[in-house]
Amino acid sequence: MDNAADANPFAQVPIEVTISVGKARPLVKDLLRLSRDAVLALDRRVDDLVELYVGDRLIARGELQELEGEKAGQLAVRLTEVVSLREGM
Repeated sequence: MDNAADANPFAQVPIEVTISVGKARPLVKDLLRLSRDAVLALDRRVDDLVELYVGDRLIARGELQELEGEKAGQLAVRLTEVVSLREGM
């Protein structure tokens, strides 16, 4: 681990990361017709990269994975690209 990061007083503050798997743009009339078991198609495929955001800032991209062992069935993200916080993506 980076000792400089550990010395930062903010290093222990939790932060929420949002994972975006895709978007949909249905018409309002179609949205109002949604019911249980309805399927809403997204603009991405299952094997496309997901995007990780802190607030509205893109911080990384990665692949969805399913954990094994004790946490079998839980979703996770394997990072494939990480933003340089100084330079952006």
